[in-house]
Amino acid sequence: MITNAKLAALFERMAQLLEVLGENRFKVAAFQRAARTLDGMTDQAHDLVDPGNPGDPGKPVDLSNLTAIEGIGKGLAEKIVELVTTGELQEYADLMAKVPAGVVDLLDIPGLGPKTIALFWQKADIYSLDKLKAALEGDALVDLPGVGKKKLDNLRKSIAFAESSGGRVRLGQALPVAAWFVDTLGAMKQARQIDCAGSLRRGRETIGDIDIIVAATEKDAAAVSDAFVKLEPVTEVLVHGPTKSSVRTGGDAGGMQVDLRVIDPKNYGAALLYFTGSKEHNIRLRQCAIDRGLHLNEYGLTKQSDNKLVAGKTEADVYKALELAWIPPELREDRDELNLAGQDKLPKLIELAEIKAELHAHTAASDGHWSIRELAHAAAERGFHTVAVTDHSKSQAQANGLDAKRLRAHIKDIHKVRDEMKDTITILAGSEVDILADGSLDYDDDLLAELDIVVASPHAGLSQPPAKATARLIKAIENPYTNIIGHPTGRIINRREGLSPDMPAIIDAAKAHGKTLEINAHHLRLDLRDIHARMAIEAGVKLAINTDAHAQSNLDELIYGILTARRAGATKKDVVNCMTASALKKWLART
Repeated sequence: MITNAKLAALFERMAQLLEVLGENRFKVAAFQRAARTLDGMTDQAHDLVDPGNPGDPGKPVDLSNLTAIEGIGKGLAEKIVELVTTGELQEYADLMAKVPAGVVDLLDIPGLGPKTIALFWQKADIYSLDKLKAALEGDALVDLPGVGKKKLDNLRKSIAFAESSGGRVRLGQALPVAAWFVDTLGAMKQARQIDCAGSLRRGRETIGDIDIIVAATEKDAAAVSDAFVKLEPVTEVLVHGPTKSSVRTGGDAGGMQVDLRVIDPKNYGAALLYFTGSKEHNIRLRQCAIDRGLHLNEYGLTKQSDNKLVAGKTEADVYKALELAWIPPELREDRDELNLAGQDKLPKLIELAEIKAELHAHTAASDGHWSIRELAHAAAERGFHTVAVTDHSKSQAQANGLDAKRLRAHIKDIHKVRDEMKDTITILAGSEVDILADGSLDYDDDLLAELDIVVASPHAGLSQPPAKATARLIKAIENPYTNIIGHPTGRIINRREGLSPDMPAIIDAAKAHGKTLEINAHHLRLDLRDIHARMAIEAGVKLAINTDAHAQSNLDELIYGILTARRAGATKKDVVNCMTASALKKWLART
């Protein structure tokens, strides 16, 4: 199945290839716009494709459903039809044939754009990562136009950072794949219980592989394993047995390893516990068992004296036998959770349903894909009492950022919709305002004063030294009109390291000025990361969990922000999005 995500990725890649080849910039922009549109759609484009009439091949295919989508013209609609109906696109194949294979690999290096790749290829005969790394060992490229030593130094860092990720994939890539496997196998009558385990269940920001644990009887184990290795996304079977199988996936789940373990129901809880916890957490648990004359492994908790099974059917049974409260998976990292569980002092972690406001979202006024009204309706449908419209400020030209005149007109538009929907949801007129390199904000204070909420975020200058980055963010925190510091480091997971400020100093400044730090829930960001969010909570600084939504589907990314907050030990009282409408109004008035 050709999904919107796959279409968007392919169109984005075509735009990059066209840029490398120096093609018409309007054609490049059209593919980029189509990729953004498809990525933000809730309906699947393949459902809108008219398959034509096989009995009358000469009859033209009806493209009206596709061309009705903003940003999809006749030519792009025809390409979508070709992809959906044949699984291939000739124009893409033609573009790939025009560039060396290694050039495509260069497109995946953070910070290396198509124009620079074209320059390296045409002027320095560099068309692969190996050739580029060899050239970067010296200064052979420094004299190329627009390059320079600083750019080359940054490129070396980007390559090193990308390689250090160790092939791990982002949580937002892995979780939908894992959910599909769990739902599909869980529908089998032989599967009595099923869940994912490992770092995915703990909500870590990157995942090595997917671990799935199934409870099934001995006579049913082979049926579950046989079905697993035959599932549609599987492209390679690495191991296949009645109790343990491993596969690699392709298609939209491409490149991931999925490991399945089929466990006897009486041991299921012990196995899920064993394969979920971090190595350090599990070592602590085993020592806890030893201290009580017990032995713990993936098959259960047994007595050391006679190997009799004490607990194993559920995780809760095992924890209870160890005189511990059940520990949420996100906390199983050996960060004092066993001590807290032993004293029954674990926090009641935040739940997805407790979020009642979205305080960072974009509309078509900047780079979003929906109107103010559509955003508000989508937020209301999720049970939110408040939504903030926070389109980009003027420095974000590539995101159609608003200058002062446009922002004032936009505020009026927001107020109009706010008044129309006052009985449905509260709509705040805000902005995601750029924190400039010196820490000043992208609008004057008199304009900021007209806004209900200001999310101040860094977008450019993300390679600043730590001291400058710290001073920059603190200056933004000190601005009296700032409410929230959005994605404070500006990192992109596995692609861009972002700023490395002195986080204790940032948190101290936020506490001193009563400001809130954001966990941006988009799976590419998760910024603040869990350890920084934990530091903020311990210091008494409130968090905001926002999706940075540009389209309706982005609201689904809230789960990744919740998982990050849970890893930090956050409760609903730590998060401003969980406040009642009246409490949120008072909070905004104070900050």
